[in-house]
Amino acid sequence: MAFRTSLRTCLASPSKFARSGRPQGSFLKMTSTAQTRILHADSSAKSTQDINSAQETRFVDAIDRLLSVVREQSNPAYRSSVPVRIPELWAESIATSTNVELHHARPPSPTNINALKPRHMHESYSQIILPFHSSPELLEKYVNASGGIRTGKLMEHLDSLAGSSAYKHLLGPDVNRLGDLGERGFYVVTAAVDRLDMLERLGSPVRDLRISGQVISTGRSSMEVAVKIESLDPEGDSAGDGKTVMLGRFSMVCRDAHTHKARPVNPLILSTPEEKQLFAIGEDQKSRKQSHSLRALSKVPPTSEEAQALHDLFLTYGQEGLAEKKSKRVWLSDTKLENSLLMFPQERNVHQKIFGGYLMRLAYELGFTTATLFTRHPVRFLSLDGISFKRPVPIGSILRLTSHVAHTESTPEYPTLVHVGVKANVVDVVTGSEITTNHFSFTWCTDDGEPLNRIVVPRSYEDAMMWLEGKRALDIGAEIRALRYTDELS
Repeated sequence: MAFRTSLRTCLASPSKFARSGRPQGSFLKMTSTAQTRILHADSSAKSTQDINSAQETRFVDAIDRLLSVVREQSNPAYRSSVPVRIPELWAESIATSTNVELHHARPPSPTNINALKPRHMHESYSQIILPFHSSPELLEKYVNASGGIRTGKLMEHLDSLAGSSAYKHLLGPDVNRLGDLGERGFYVVTAAVDRLDMLERLGSPVRDLRISGQVISTGRSSMEVAVKIESLDPEGDSAGDGKTVMLGRFSMVCRDAHTHKARPVNPLILSTPEEKQLFAIGEDQKSRKQSHSLRALSKVPPTSEEAQALHDLFLTYGQEGLAEKKSKRVWLSDTKLENSLLMFPQERNVHQKIFGGYLMRLAYELGFTTATLFTRHPVRFLSLDGISFKRPVPIGSILRLTSHVAHTESTPEYPTLVHVGVKANVVDVVTGSEITTNHFSFTWCTDDGEPLNRIVVPRSYEDAMMWLEGKRALDIGAEIRALRYTDELS
């Protein structure tokens, strides 16, 4: 059977599919005013996406420029302080967690944000220098099979830097160790990775890399952290500006160490035009995330335009008897790959949970494998389109990672574009039940060769929603790159 009945029925009427919950044929029976309202809503959604793409492009360019300015205001003596490194042995952590006497003193959690010391933006600046050009021994630990740099390992550093910047914002720029978080009374977790864009090719030629991060915006209990990877001129000064390779944003939240409820964070002092611009960008991004969340297909039905795209796909590839199309069609469910792993304490963070950067690397590498097997061609990382951290992953748990190719395209610039979604579940070994902890979204591309001669096709309603989410991600990414290219020419 081609598309399952539920999806086949929905796709028989794209307008009806776009407005789930209405009786059959109700779209045609509605008044012209009601139809206009619905079509206007679809148009507004598309218009909003176009605006968001333009804003995203301006944000990437502005953040790249402004971060360099603010970095120069930071104290060089504190730049390499990374306070999220693990302070004790795992055996000591177990002993501490089982000794209740060590936790009798609980500092009160502040309820008034005005009681917290305001921080300058540059005080949270953190950096790591990876001297690949000058240290072949270090390069050997990061090199991939083709001689490039393992992007997944760099993602581990990005998550670490985001956490370091958040803690330095809360504790001050000179902090070197976090100590006992129970005594401090709070901890910081990664809530989401909003986006990571690869702006330049990585690893050719091999150069030293500087990975940095700093808080650019704060809410009551949240912090927006911008992260950056730069390649450094081997003949230049490592303290100077480099060429931006990757730029991204992390959303961090502060929690009370004992109640695990939201805890206020220090407000920001905005003393320069650059800091005010970065803060405004961070605030705007938070508003856009809320708006994007309201459009998620898990909450609202697809637009009529998206339903039409699915119906066209069904007519072209979803029906039996189309022998000339079958050779290109790959069911989305058939692209599935899985990887199950035991979570060891060596990959823990300061909260005694599995380090988020490690999860990012695992998901990235499974996603890369999925994209490569589907395209049957080497692929290059283009963007991380979003990560949600729903629950922590306990040490000793079994983690099951599942990936699918969600959407594929070919463009004049990229013969192949592949969007891959990865889901992480913690498995209960007694009951076999699973709880989702993370969702990851990646895009890979090829820069040469023939256009992809395979197309992924959804077979169920759930797969169709995955296909549309992948399409949205590829559309936004394409518009961002097009706008950046236009800006570079102007």
